[in-house]
Amino acid sequence: MNHSAPALVAAHAKPRRKARLRYSTLRKLVPYFYVSPATLLLVLLMLFPMVMVFKYSLMDGAIMKKDAAFAGVQNYLTIFENPVFWQSVVQTLYFTIMSVVFHFIIGLAFALLLNTNRVDPLIRSILRVLFILPWLFTAVIIAIIWRLLLDPNGVVNSVLMALHIINFKVEWFSSTRTAIHALTFANIWAGYPLYMVSLLAGLQGISKELYEAAGIDGANELQKFWYITIPQLMPIIISIALLDFIWTMQVFPLVWMTTGGGPIYSTEVLSTFTYKLAFSQYEFSLASASAMIILIISMSVTYFYIKHQQRR
Repeated sequence: MNHSAPALVAAHAKPRRKARLRYSTLRKLVPYFYVSPATLLLVLLMLFPMVMVFKYSLMDGAIMKKDAAFAGVQNYLTIFENPVFWQSVVQTLYFTIMSVVFHFIIGLAFALLLNTNRVDPLIRSILRVLFILPWLFTAVIIAIIWRLLLDPNGVVNSVLMALHIINFKVEWFSSTRTAIHALTFANIWAGYPLYMVSLLAGLQGISKELYEAAGIDGANELQKFWYITIPQLMPIIISIALLDFIWTMQVFPLVWMTTGGGPIYSTEVLSTFTYKLAFSQYEFSLASASAMIILIISMSVTYFYIKHQQRR
C-alpha cells in the first residue's frame, strides 16, 4: 500500500498539470482572439487585394481575357517606356513637395499666431475657427470652391484685375502653364490645418522655463525660436511631414474633380494616370503595374516613418 500511494498521487497530479498547461495556453491566446476580427478584415480588404494587384501586374490582359498569359515584368517595362508616366511622376513630386513644404510653413505660422498672448483671446478664438475651416470640407467641396474661385469670370480674376496685377482673365485650370500651380495652391489651402493643430498642441507643450532661461542668457526672440521652438517641435514636424507626403502623393478626388489630369496631361499625377489606365483604357494589367509602383514608393516612405517613430 505504501508503494502504491506515490504512484496514485502522481496519476492524479498529471491531469492537473495538463489542465493548468491548457489554461495557461488559452490565456496567452486570448489577446489574439480579440484582434482576430480586425486582422481578418485587414487580410480581406488590404492584403488580399494587394496580392491580386501584384498578380495582375504580371499578366497580359488581366480581367479582360479569360485565359490571361503570364507576362513577367513586361507591364512594368511598358509603364517605364510611357512618357506620360514620367511626366506624371515629375508632377506628382512637384505637387507633393510643394504641398508638404507650404502646409508646414502656413501651419506653423498660424500655430504661432494662435499661441501668442499678444493677440486678444476673442480674436484668437475667431481666427482658430477661420483657420480650421478648410479641414471641414470634403475633397469634392474643395474642388467645387476652387473651380468657382479660379473660373475666368471668378472672384480671383476680378480682384487681381481690380488691383491691376493682371490685365486679362487667366484660365487657371484650363491653361497648361498655370493648371498644376493652381491645383497645388488648392491642395495647400485644404491641408495646412493638420499642421496647424498638431504644431499648436506641440507649442503648448513646450515648457515656458526654457524660454525664461534663454531670455536670462540674453537670447532674442529669433534665437529662442530657432534653438528652442524648432528642436522641440521637430519630432512632430517629421512625423506629420512623412504622413503628409504619403497622403498627398496619393491624392485623387481633388485632381479628378478640378482638372481630371488635363489639360494635355499638365496636371496628370500617378493616381489619375493609374485610374485612366484601368477605367478609361481598360488596361488593367498596366494599371496594376502602375499601382504597384505607387505602393512601393509609399511603403518606402512608410518605412522611414516607422523608423522615426521607433527612435522616438
